[in-house]
Amino acid sequence: MKKIVLILLLSVLSLFGGSIKWEKDYSSAIAKAKSMNKPLMFIVSNHHCHYCVQYESTTMKDPRVVQKLNSDFISSIAYIDENPIFPHQLEVPGTPGTWFLKPNGEPMFEPIMGAADAESFLKALDIVKEEFKKSTTKK
Repeated sequence: MKKIVLILLLSVLSLFGGSIKWEKDYSSAIAKAKSMNKPLMFIVSNHHCHYCVQYESTTMKDPRVVQKLNSDFISSIAYIDENPIFPHQLEVPGTPGTWFLKPNGEPMFEPIMGAADAESFLKALDIVKEEFKKSTTKK
């Protein structure tokens, strides 16, 4: 009986408990990244883009991705079909485009273009986290 209750509890938590804590816009994400000294993941997306929808419904819903983003990053998404305000230098030639930025808004790498699968994205998150750690310990 305990095993059944545990399985039900884990199922409910995976359905309702795991979502990315998105900041409402680029400016508030930068402010939070600065105050918490964390890297920012910034996605340029489009509601009408098949690959954007796929990216958000698969990779960005993977519990491992959600956990890692919520603990180690500040996350923000801008939909170009909503005319968002964000720096011109973060525009991308297509969507989705995923940037990783320092807390001051400076890009750490070129953007990841397209809908990365969860395994590849997790590897990218590890690389970004390690590079961010190196850049903040150098004096």
